[in-house]
Amino acid sequence: PHQKAAFYKDPEAKGGIAAAKQLHGKELSYNNIVDMEAAWDLVCEWGEDQPACVIIKHTNPCGAALGKDALDAFQRAFNADSKSAFGGIVAMNQVCDKAVAEAMKPIFFEVVMAPKFSQEALDILETKKNIRLIEVPAAFKEELQLHKVSGGLLVQTPDNSAETRKDCKVVTKRAPTEEEWQAMEFAWKIVKHVKSNAIVLTGKDVTYGVGAGQMNRVGSADIAIAEAGEKAKGSVMSSDAFFPFGDTIEAAGKAGVTAVIQPGGSIRDQESIDMANKYGIAMVFTGHRHFRHS
Repeated sequence: PHQKAAFYKDPEAKGGIAAAKQLHGKELSYNNIVDMEAAWDLVCEWGEDQPACVIIKHTNPCGAALGKDALDAFQRAFNADSKSAFGGIVAMNQVCDKAVAEAMKPIFFEVVMAPKFSQEALDILETKKNIRLIEVPAAFKEELQLHKVSGGLLVQTPDNSAETRKDCKVVTKRAPTEEEWQAMEFAWKIVKHVKSNAIVLTGKDVTYGVGAGQMNRVGSADIAIAEAGEKAKGSVMSSDAFFPFGDTIEAAGKAGVTAVIQPGGSIRDQESIDMANKYGIAMVFTGHRHFRHS
């Protein structure tokens, strides 16, 4: 509250946060908008034909899921980490309807974002004075990312990479099963949006544990594994950058992880490959890292 802030919009923006419309709630804060951008950027990884929901805290996803409809996706994303979801930012790529609104009503969220809210959903959620309801018309990919530093400005193109299994190289004795491939493709989309060092454990369409922003990779893995609990058994692991040692794969193997997707490129890749083979883990290299820092 002691800092002043302003939001300058691109008048030509046709989608994204700049084109969003606030339907209810108090004024958005600087941090709200930063989290909204992170949430919307992630949920737009999936098209309108695949219902998806993500819940963000401090720019990192605490829960993300696909579903058969908007309600299913929301419930699965929330249940992925209901404790961390408290006070979070929810983004959906489907209409927020009455069923979703009723499921959300008992829970405290700072912001709910969707391409559209039904009138019934608005009638329900507008009874909550502290929630902000934001309608975002469409996905929007920036051509450049800007980051202010003292005395200058950093500029880079955004991380719009979208590797598929065709881009991956199987490096272990065992190749992934079809279900593991589906889970790794999902996990790879998620880890791209997690602050490095980033480790994510998932099923084929829901997150189990997210380890974000730790100063060593195995530390992030320990957090993700602990958050996943028993769900770690049979899960897949994604890492936003290579493993410098075999310790993270060892931790994954002991937890019951069955497949790993990572960029590869370490001088000790063979150490991780040998550890994966020891535990019967299928591992693939994408050849492309994410390494999100802001």
